[in-house]
Amino acid sequence: MFTIADAVTRSVAETGQEAQRLAAYGVRGLVIPPDFEESFYRHGNLPEQLRRLFSPVNPARIDEDALEPLAERAQALIRTTYLLDDAVQAFYRALAPAGLYSGELHARRPGRLSTETATVTPPGTAALHAVKRLWAQDWAFDAVLARLDDSGSVALEARPTLLIPGPPGWPDAERAAGLGVEVALVSPHGLVGLF
Repeated sequence: MFTIADAVTRSVAETGQEAQRLAAYGVRGLVIPPDFEESFYRHGNLPEQLRRLFSPVNPARIDEDALEPLAERAQALIRTTYLLDDAVQAFYRALAPAGLYSGELHARRPGRLSTETATVTPPGTAALHAVKRLWAQDWAFDAVLARLDDSGSVALEARPTLLIPGPPGWPDAERAAGLGVEVALVSPHGLVGLF
């Protein structure tokens, strides 16, 4: 994990394009690279558990009524699976350099509007729970159905996650036009998204 400011020294695969744009504008926050999420899935044996959970689903003939409770169970599985102690401690240590050790923050995937919020006090458990809730959104009914429609599988690739101080932003069309991007998100803390 590294600060958004450090995103410019990393690959786009680790950070997402948006983190590098945010770094150029001095936006504070933390980037959680895909390998952290992959480790969470691997150490929690989640790929196998999710494969078994969704094994009754036939991608050629999706029964949406049967899929909905499976998606709810998958989300609960993500939210309730523990990270290894070393990963948790690394996460907590990464919060302070990013200015996220206390106060309000939001978690978001680069290039996405959907967020999870938390009010953090040390050591940062609320921030970690917000990240897991965000990851659980990947297993919401609509997200799983879209993957089944697009690829015939419920599988997904790990992606970067952003943690940014303050509340989630809202789209500002004027700011986006001025910065030459499709979407600019602003909050009372200033610029919080560019994609």
